[in-house]
Amino acid sequence: MPLTLNFSGPVWYWRGPAPFYFVTVPAEQAQQIKAAARLVTYGWGMIPVRARVGNTEWKTSLFPREELYILPIKLMIRKAEKIEEGDDVAVQLEVG
Repeated sequence: MPLTLNFSGPVWYWRGPAPFYFVTVPAEQAQQIKAAARLVTYGWGMIPVRARVGNTEWKTSLFPREELYILPIKLMIRKAEKIEEGDDVAVQLEVG
């Protein structure tokens, strides 16, 4: 049975070698994901998820970062939901 989590947080921009926008999964939900991670993870600690923001749903993977996880917010998602850097977004994640 998949683990379903809800949280919200600000969208932030990472200017690394592959720039992208993310939302950080809060500590409480990150702990729940860690508990399930060994059953679903693949290479480099990536966690496959189905994410929903507003009316838009997509499949992606969480990246581990500083004891938490970060959720990439693709351009098509940001356009569909009119999301800008710094906006707080409500996220529903299905892990597993």
